[in-house]
Amino acid sequence: MNAREIRQHFLDFFASKQHTIVPSAPVIPQEDPTLLFTNAGMNQFKDVFLGTGSRPFTRCANSQKCIRAGGKHNDLEDVGTDTYHHTYFEMLGNWSFGDYFKKDAIAWAWELLTKVYGLPKDRLHVTYFGGDPNEGLAPDDEAKQLWLDLTEVLPENIHPGSKKDNFWEMGDTGPCGPCSEIHVDLTPDKSGRSLVNQSSPIVIEIWNLVFMQFNREQSGKLVPLPAKHVDTGMGYERLCMVLQDKKSTYDTDLFTPIIHRLEEITKAGTYTGLLPSAQPTAAEMRDVAYRVLSDHLRCFTIAIADGGMPSNEGRGYVIRRILRRAVMYARRHLGMQQPFLYEQVPFLVDLMKHSFPDLIEQGPKVAEIVKSEEEAFHLTLENGIKHFQVAATKAKSDNQGTLSGEDAFKLHDTYGFPVDLTTLMAKEQQLTVDEEGYKRLMEEARERSRGGNATGDVDPIEALHKAAEINLVGDPNKPAATLDKPKWQGLNAKTTVLGWVNSEGRFQSSPLSSGNIVGLVLKDTSFYGEQGGQVGDAGTITTSTGTFNVTITRRAGDIVLHIGSVTKGKLEAGQPVDCAVDPTRREQISANHTCTHLLNWALRATLGENVHQKGSIVDTEKARFDFSHQTAVTAEEIEKIESLVNAAIQKDYPVYTKEEARDAALKVHGIRAVFDDQYAEAVRVVSIGVDTGDLVSNPGNADWQQYSVELCGGTHLARTGIAKEFRLVSEESVGRGVRRVLGLTGAAAVAADAAGQALLMASDKLDKKSPDELRKLNEDLPKQLTATVLPYRVKTELQQRIATLRQLISALDKQQNEQAGQAVVEQTEALLKSAVTRGNSQIVIGELTGATAEHLRTAIDWLRRHAPSLATVLYCQNEGKVTLFAAMSPDLVKQGVVAGPLVSALSKVLGGGGGGRPDMAQGGGTNIAAIPEMLTTAKTWLDEKIKA
Repeated sequence: MNAREIRQHFLDFFASKQHTIVPSAPVIPQEDPTLLFTNAGMNQFKDVFLGTGSRPFTRCANSQKCIRAGGKHNDLEDVGTDTYHHTYFEMLGNWSFGDYFKKDAIAWAWELLTKVYGLPKDRLHVTYFGGDPNEGLAPDDEAKQLWLDLTEVLPENIHPGSKKDNFWEMGDTGPCGPCSEIHVDLTPDKSGRSLVNQSSPIVIEIWNLVFMQFNREQSGKLVPLPAKHVDTGMGYERLCMVLQDKKSTYDTDLFTPIIHRLEEITKAGTYTGLLPSAQPTAAEMRDVAYRVLSDHLRCFTIAIADGGMPSNEGRGYVIRRILRRAVMYARRHLGMQQPFLYEQVPFLVDLMKHSFPDLIEQGPKVAEIVKSEEEAFHLTLENGIKHFQVAATKAKSDNQGTLSGEDAFKLHDTYGFPVDLTTLMAKEQQLTVDEEGYKRLMEEARERSRGGNATGDVDPIEALHKAAEINLVGDPNKPAATLDKPKWQGLNAKTTVLGWVNSEGRFQSSPLSSGNIVGLVLKDTSFYGEQGGQVGDAGTITTSTGTFNVTITRRAGDIVLHIGSVTKGKLEAGQPVDCAVDPTRREQISANHTCTHLLNWALRATLGENVHQKGSIVDTEKARFDFSHQTAVTAEEIEKIESLVNAAIQKDYPVYTKEEARDAALKVHGIRAVFDDQYAEAVRVVSIGVDTGDLVSNPGNADWQQYSVELCGGTHLARTGIAKEFRLVSEESVGRGVRRVLGLTGAAAVAADAAGQALLMASDKLDKKSPDELRKLNEDLPKQLTATVLPYRVKTELQQRIATLRQLISALDKQQNEQAGQAVVEQTEALLKSAVTRGNSQIVIGELTGATAEHLRTAIDWLRRHAPSLATVLYCQNEGKVTLFAAMSPDLVKQGVVAGPLVSALSKVLGGGGGGRPDMAQGGGTNIAAIPEMLTTAKTWLDEKIKA
């Protein structure tokens, strides 16, 4: 079969099973902001699965256009390197919305694959969900038994699968359930059993049958859905590969016309299907390029035709990445130095127009957009490649085979290279990329670009500081460097006003009165100007004629800017002033800075001498510290580090500072210096627990494991005990081989401790709590964990308790379901005993108290076994909603007594909707007050239809 016939056979088969054939939704989601692209056939029915929408049918099928490139589902990096990954593909699917379930889904899948498509039965393997004890989920033995009972699959070809492979979830919340996957063994001797679910190109998954029977709530709890659904998806390209007896999807008639076209246009040689080796040859990379271009051409043509536009944000950036990736491969491996992809769009449209006729109208627009994008990228491409070569050479010699985050960022920011493109180029030269470092720089760039407050206005403090850094450098009127040694000697200083810097960064010496924010410049200052990761001071500056409020202190080169405004009177150049730093703020900052030194020492003592400082931020709220370390710091190591710092605080060590000659200071064993800084001839040494002078006098006797010794220009506590307490609250990666910890001191640490103890007490002795208490705790505790600043060790303990909570609640739910099920059986027996008999048929109408939709189905099955000729209407109430089912035995259906119209009429009375098959239908509504009318309608309807 050719590809078009394969698709049509699928649609015709499910049309014969009473499925409505629906058109493909666009790949650009119209009403779902949570999706970058339509990535599965079920996306357009998400509202049905969530219970917020409905369709005029209960079963349907289609072939859906999909893109998986970005976000949770991202196949972009694999495209071209193997035989079956794609960014754009079609997904063949069939759906049941509360209609059929596992039995029919499994039987029809087997029928289509073996009888319609003729696949050998002994080459098919199936998987089923093998259970998950952590979630309290039992194995899907029902699906396993149905495969054995309804199909001819070999028993040894049925495999249990993990939650990762065989339990499908829409997201963190929402409908979910077990799934059964169908795999095809393409090995010559059918020996691929061990390769099932191993992402092997010779034992490949083609169809996934998802049985949605649960809803995951915000708390993580799984509850049964009121109506069970079926959602299946079969990879169209993979199916074509199997049915056309090819080893690669790129060898099917979906791709071969595109590849032949590329061969003719590029004249780069014949495609032979080579895959890249560890050190790929030119011929291998040429074939990779053919696969990449044939995939990407389809992808960006469909995406733009469906309303996507290349841009620098969101899905637009993904489209731009795909297009630029294609340009790069064409240039580097097919020799195409000029734009040419846009010229292939008409060919693509002609190839795909039979399946998607809307491409005909959109084709010219797509070609125009692609041309514009190609031309723009070619302008920077040559220089970008040169920069990459320089960066790659540096990485090989200096960075142990890792391209720096700075170079990856520059390639993106200056030359337009998406980071995944840089990663691919690096991989070809056996290099890796510091992607964490790149991400950090990207986030910093976003922060700078935002550059304002909540109203969108530019922050005047930031604007003034930036202007001063630029304009003071060449200003012939700028003042002499500020003498700021008083910052180490106390909070107060007497000095002289030199002038002030305006919002344009220009120095002035005219009188200053209240009004605009300026940067006041003094001859000397006790204010610390932001530097070395420590935030600047705040406070007041007073003269005999006025008061200046300092909001923040910054540096512009060697000039300290006291940024703020006059709040009283005026200031003039030459006036004597009194500086007064805010004492509370300074102490908070100094406590965090001193504890950062203790943290640096404790990290080395715990993790080893490989730890080197990579950055820090010290302000009133926190001590943030970045350091070199290859693995995550364990909970046990965190606890030891925290204990070492607190022990040093409790010992109330004196903090010594002293200026020393640089060469002498650097000889002290274990002294810490940051970032390979170029230090002045005289440096400031800060030591904790040992006199700085003694260390410099006897540098070889210092034991870094006992004392903290660093070069530092920041402000510190006089003694460690002033910090009171230290708590680590987080640990994370911020780049390749770089970790980050966040610590709190003083009152903030005490508050975090108190909050942690409160949550630990609330969640203690779980086995003693009532079911209601457990459910409330399960709802509240995860929210409190994310919303509260807590010690790291407390977070770890609470995460373990949440896992235990979920297990307990799962067991409770199971017990309650069993109890409810027994109660339903008893109520059903009572309803049958009071049934009305008309002719040979029994009519059962009534409510099942405390039941769910699943219980109603169970009750109907029980009634059918005990009443051969039966008409029944059962309903239940839950959370302000009425769910109802109607069912008819085969003899009544033959007489024209069918369930669908009855449920539709009853649901309308309840203010809702519904429908279904002739023998069983489901519906409901929210008008509880209309239940008596609904019951009367049901009795009247059945009395008219069933004759005595």
